[in-house]
Amino acid sequence: MSDKPTRILVVEDDLAILTGLSMNLNFEGYEVLQAQDGRQGLARALDESPDLLVLDVMLPELNGFEVLKELRQRGRDIPVVVLSAKGAEMDKILGLNLGADDYVVKPFGLQELLARIKAVLRRRYPVQGQPLTTGFGDVQVDLTAKTVTRGGQPVEFTAQEFKLLAYFLAHPGRTFNREELLSAAWGYGYEGSARTVDNFMRQLRLKLEPDPEAPKHFLTVRGLGYRFER
Repeated sequence: MSDKPTRILVVEDDLAILTGLSMNLNFEGYEVLQAQDGRQGLARALDESPDLLVLDVMLPELNGFEVLKELRQRGRDIPVVVLSAKGAEMDKILGLNLGADDYVVKPFGLQELLARIKAVLRRRYPVQGQPLTTGFGDVQVDLTAKTVTRGGQPVEFTAQEFKLLAYFLAHPGRTFNREELLSAAWGYGYEGSARTVDNFMRQLRLKLEPDPEAPKHFLTVRGLGYRFER
């Protein structure tokens, strides 16, 4: 991220929550954008590309889940923190599977929400110049240098394979369909097919799985798509 203030779009129809949260985010040094319904929130997210989106679920026009789904289908990987009065486990799973980075249940403590926002921003926008490494099993990935080792030995990756790998690493435990992976890793509007994703998934398994025929990390979710597990 640059030296400019981090821009956070808050989409919330409760004026009291919208005002109070915006004031506190301003106090923390963030630049705050606002929207009070899902349609306006989606438009501002697409047009103004904020650094993070705080998104209520129960919104007029479009609900938060619909906004989130549309953003991901258009290949927009804006970090999203979902706010919801719905605390049921299935609602949380739905939000996370649609592409949310965190899910906060109302009523929430303001300091907890601010801490969660900061944590999401740290994960998604590491300090420039600081090496960012991650790993799973015997695999180590340097996201700064774009290198991969397995068992200490370098593994050759094409640029596109690495982009897909990095996308999975940023979203462990989340299921993506093939269209979402095409948009995220190849760019919105790319005219590849589902077979393109399948071929690249096979390469990831061949290069990184102990047994490519019985994968532990790059999993097929029958009828849905693929999921990465550490």
